Amino acid sequence: MKKYFKIKKDMPDINPSVFRVFLPFAFGYFLSYLFRVVNAVIAPDLVADLNINPSQLGLLTSTYFIAFASSQLPLGILLDKFGPRIVESFLLIFAGTGAFIFAKSQTLTGVIIGRAFIGFGVSACLMAAFKSYVIWFPEKLWPRINGFQMAAGGLGALSATTPVEWLLNMTDWRGLFLLLAILSFFSALGIFFIVPEKKSQNNQDSFSLQIKGIKQVFKSQYFWRIAPLTAMTQASFVALIGLWAGPWLRDIEGMQRSEIAIVLFWAAVALTVGYICLGFIAEKLAQRGISILYTAVTGMSIFIGIQIFIVFQISIAPTFLWILFGFFGTSGILSYAALSSNFPRTLSGRVTTSINLLVFIAAFILQWLVGAIINLWEVSAAGNYHPSGYQAGFLTILGLQLAGLAWCLFPGLKKRK
Repeated sequence: MKKYFKIKKDMPDINPSVFRVFLPFAFGYFLSYLFRVVNAVIAPDLVADLNINPSQLGLLTSTYFIAFASSQLPLGILLDKFGPRIVESFLLIFAGTGAFIFAKSQTLTGVIIGRAFIGFGVSACLMAAFKSYVIWFPEKLWPRINGFQMAAGGLGALSATTPVEWLLNMTDWRGLFLLLAILSFFSALGIFFIVPEKKSQNNQDSFSLQIKGIKQVFKSQYFWRIAPLTAMTQASFVALIGLWAGPWLRDIEGMQRSEIAIVLFWAAVALTVGYICLGFIAEKLAQRGISILYTAVTGMSIFIGIQIFIVFQISIAPTFLWILFGFFGTSGILSYAALSSNFPRTLSGRVTTSINLLVFIAAFILQWLVGAIINLWEVSAAGNYHPSGYQAGFLTILGLQLAGLAWCLFPGLKKRK
C-alpha cells in the first residue's frame, strides 16, 4: 500500500484522489463486461422465448460488437478532443436505453436493436478509462492501472455467471435487463459528477489534424505487427467466453445449467486474476529489460495452446482448461500498453480505439461465424447442437489466431520495423 501511494510523488500536479478517477470508470467497465458475456448464461432462455437458431443467436449476441466497433474511430477523436468524462457519461445513456429496449422487446429484431444500443453505449467504457489513466498516471504505471481496470471487467464477467443464475430464480432475463438499465443510468451520472476533467494537450486540434492522427496510427508498421494477433486472440476470447463457452459445456461436456454457471464463474475469477497479475508481471519484467510486447505475445501464444487442448478434448478436466482460458485470455490487453508507449500521448485515445476497432469487428465476425458454422449441422430434438459443428467453428477461429501469431513473429516484418 505504501508503494502504491507513491503515485502522488510521481505526479505532484494531481489533486483529486486516484479513486475519483479510477472507481467510476471501473464500474462502467464492470457493466460493459457484464453486458458482453451475460448471453452465455441466458442463451437457453433467449432461444426458447424468441424461437431462434444458432446462427440467429450468434448474430443477436455479436450485434453488440459491431455497434461497439462502429464507434471506435470517432470515439478516439472525441476522447482526445472533449475528454473521457463527458464522452463516457453521454454514451452510457444509450446503454441504459438499449437495456430497456432489450428487456421490453418481443421479437428478434427488437432485441437486436436493443443489443446494438447497448454495444454503442458501452463503447467508451474501456477506452475512456485508458485515456483518463494516460492523462493522470505516469507511463510506468499504465500496465498496472490498466490491469486493475480490466479486473473490474472481470468482476462484471463473474457477475454474469452464478449471480445471474441466482437472479434468474427470482426474475427472468427481461427483469435482469431492466436492472441493468437502471445501473447504466446510475453509472452515467456517477462518471459525470464524480470524475474530474483534465484535458489532453491537443484537445483544440482541428478535425483535419485529428484525422491525420488516425492515419498516423494506421500507417505504423509497429501497429500492424501487433494488431492482427491481438485482434484475433481478443476476438476469439470474447466470442467464446461471451456466448459459445456455455453451449459447448452443455452439448460437448454434458453439463447442466447450474454446472455451466459454476465453470464460467471460475473462468471469470481467473479472468479477473489474470488482468491484475499479468499487469504486475509485465511491469516487473519491463523493469528487467523484457518488453511489454514480448510478455503479451508469450501470453497470447499460451492462450492459443490452451484452445488446442479444448478443441481436441485432450484428457484434462474441462473446468481447469476453461480456468486457464480465462486467465491467459487476458494477455492481449497488454498489447494496448505496448502500442500506447510507442506513440505520442496526444494520440493515446486514437491508438487504443484503433486497435479496439479491429478487435470488435473481428469479435462480431467470429461470434456470428461460429453460430453460422454450427447451424450447418442439424439440431437435435432436445435442442442440442452437433459436436462436429462446434469443432469446425472452434477450429476456424483457432486457425485465424495461429495466422496472427505467425504474422507477428514473421522475421521480415521485424527487420522493417
